[in-house]
Amino acid sequence: MAYEVVIPVMIAFAISAVLGPIVIPFLRRLKVGQTERKELESHLKKNGTPTMGGIMILAAIVLTSLLYVGDYPKIVPILFMTVGFGVIGFLDDYLKVVLRRSDGLLPWQKMLLQLVVTVVFAVYMTRYSNVPLTMLIPFSGGRYLDIGYLAVPVLFLAVIGTVNGTNFTDGLDGLASSVTIMVATFFSVVAVGSNAGIFPITCAAAGALLGFLLFNVYPASVFMGDTGSLALGGFVVSTAYMLQMPLFILIVGLIYFIEVLSVIIQVAYFKKTGGKRIFRMAPIHHHFELGGWSETRVVAVFSITTAILCMLALLAM
Repeated sequence: MAYEVVIPVMIAFAISAVLGPIVIPFLRRLKVGQTERKELESHLKKNGTPTMGGIMILAAIVLTSLLYVGDYPKIVPILFMTVGFGVIGFLDDYLKVVLRRSDGLLPWQKMLLQLVVTVVFAVYMTRYSNVPLTMLIPFSGGRYLDIGYLAVPVLFLAVIGTVNGTNFTDGLDGLASSVTIMVATFFSVVAVGSNAGIFPITCAAAGALLGFLLFNVYPASVFMGDTGSLALGGFVVSTAYMLQMPLFILIVGLIYFIEVLSVIIQVAYFKKTGGKRIFRMAPIHHHFELGGWSETRVVAVFSITTAILCMLALLAM
């Protein structure tokens, strides 16, 4: 079994690593460069760094999963969510950096597309999947929570919250990649241990991110863009639902939710007080940066925190 688990990791890693020297120069020729916020002086040197590198992650996950889909059909809904949200991110990136439309997809357009993908997933889970929407309760000794019809609106909240939380986490070199590797590894351990039939895609995600990190660690030569971050959000939340573990996202994906909550709190407080701020800058990783932390320190602390939370989640089972 150990051999079977390692193979998809290695395949996805190889695909992602090989694509780097091909995709990155191509993105440079397209001039799909990142534009950094002026408030972050240390980030201004990153202006022009190619984005949309999430294509490498998506390609590695999809190609690896296709090798296994015949024997492991349960990876299909996870693959759908990963690709579905990845396409939304690609459209947003394409409009912003290729067509030079500064806003990319308008907020209502992005939300509408996210809801469409979520509806398809919800219909599959409720009508065609043999995986119930009952949720394993952490630290309960194996008890499951059944909230009946409320499970569907909770699914929508979980999907939208996780996807956008992952999106906000992508703001420093290697941050979203490193955090999500920990989460993908956790889900891989659970998938193998529970014989859930989805380990090829969870292992593929970990391998794809490891390959991408070769080019995304500080100083990054490519960013994943919304193409990658939204795809990873779709992967995380759909995997959690296929394992009946959406409540565990609050543990292993705590960084995602802190990131998105920091933005919500900042915006709400700013509007209510007429311009005052709680954080130096949101999302919260920029708050620590402006407080004197180096970019690599923020990434290290957030990644280590996620690793510890993943170990805690294993105990919570």
